[in-house]
Amino acid sequence: MSFSYVSHILLLWTKDKKMIGFIQQFDPVMQAFIATLFTWSVTAAGAALVFFTKAVNPKVMDSMLGFAAGVMIAASFWSLLAPGIEMAEQLGHTPWLTAVIGFMGGGIFMRLTDKFLPHLHPGLSIDKSEGIKTSWQRSTLLVLAITLHNIPEGLAVGVAFGAVAADLPSATIGGAIALAIGIGIQNFPEGTAVSMPLRREGMSKGKSFLMGQASGIVEPIAGVIGALFVLKMQHILPYALCFAAGAMIFVVVEELIPEAQRDNTNIDMVTMATMIGFSIMMILDVSLG
Repeated sequence: MSFSYVSHILLLWTKDKKMIGFIQQFDPVMQAFIATLFTWSVTAAGAALVFFTKAVNPKVMDSMLGFAAGVMIAASFWSLLAPGIEMAEQLGHTPWLTAVIGFMGGGIFMRLTDKFLPHLHPGLSIDKSEGIKTSWQRSTLLVLAITLHNIPEGLAVGVAFGAVAADLPSATIGGAIALAIGIGIQNFPEGTAVSMPLRREGMSKGKSFLMGQASGIVEPIAGVIGALFVLKMQHILPYALCFAAGAMIFVVVEELIPEAQRDNTNIDMVTMATMIGFSIMMILDVSLG
C-alpha cells in the first residue's frame, strides 16, 4: 500500500462529518483525552509486533523512525508554530517574540528532562544510559526513553484541542484531529523500538508488549494537562503551542534522526522516509487545518 494511498484514506476519514460530529459533542478536555487514547493505542499496536516476530529488519526500523521524524517536524510547524504565531498576532502580542520564547522554552524543558530523567535509548548498552545514575533495570530505562518522547506529543495534542475552544480562526477541530492522527502514525515505531529489544534479550512476548505500550501511557495524561492548562489560561495559548513545537523538535534532533541514521549505509533511505513523513503530515495539516 503506497504512502499516497494511505494519506488519501486518512484525509477522507478525518473529513467524515460523523466522525467530526462525534468528537465535537465532547468538551475540549475529553476531546484531548479521546485523541491521546488513540495515539496510545497506536503505540500499543507497534509494541504488538513482538507477537509475530523477534526482530524487525534494521532498514525498515530506521525508515520508520525517519518517517516519524518527518511527521513530527511537519506537525511542529503547521499544527503548532504557525497557529501559535497567528494567535499571538490576533491577541496583540509580538508574534516573533512569542514564538521564540515558547519554542526555546519547550527545547529547554526537554533538555532539562533529558539531563535528569534516567533513560536508555534503544540499541545502546546499559553503560550508556543518560540522566541521573540509577540501578534501574534496562527495560525500565528503555521505557522511560520513549516516555520522554511522548510527553511533548501528548501535550501538543491537548493544547491543540484546547486551542479550538478559544474560538480563534487559526485553531480548527480538523487541524487538531489531523495532529492526533499524525502523532498516532509516528507512535507505531516508538512502541516497536521498546518491545523488540526486550524480546531479543529474552523477555516474554507478553511482558515485552506490556513494557512497549507502557511508554505511551503518558500521552493521555499530558494531553489532558495541556488542554486544561490552556483553557484556564487562554492568554498563554500562543506560548503553549510554540512550547510544544520546541519540545517536539528537540526530540527529533536529539533522538529520532541520530537513531535512524546510526547505520551509515541507510542514510539516503532514512532521509527519503523523513521527507515522506513530512509530506503526509503536511497534506493532513494543510487540508484540514
